[in-house]
Amino acid sequence: MRLKTGTRLRSQVCSTEVIVVRPGSGDIDLTVGGHPVIGSKETPADGLDLKPELAGGTLLGKRYTNEANEIELLITKAGVGTLAIGLTPLVLKEAKPLPSSD
Repeated sequence: MRLKTGTRLRSQVCSTEVIVVRPGSGDIDLTVGGHPVIGSKETPADGLDLKPELAGGTLLGKRYTNEANEIELLITKAGVGTLAIGLTPLVLKEAKPLPSSD
């Protein structure tokens, strides 16, 4: 799937919803809980179950990125599935420390 900035996506197996902040380049196999994400208004496929190895969850209001920092996603609704590219989990983006004001 080709991502675009501002696109709203959701999981098919849990309540996770995201907004694309930085789309990266090319096709990206974005998944939650081991299954491909869908558009926010699409209906999930029947019979899909959360894969136990990808049930780490997402945190509301946090940003997730891949190791290369090519894509960035903002969580708008938390869920129990792990956000991943294929089967490689995305990592929580840490805030940059502010400079000292001394």
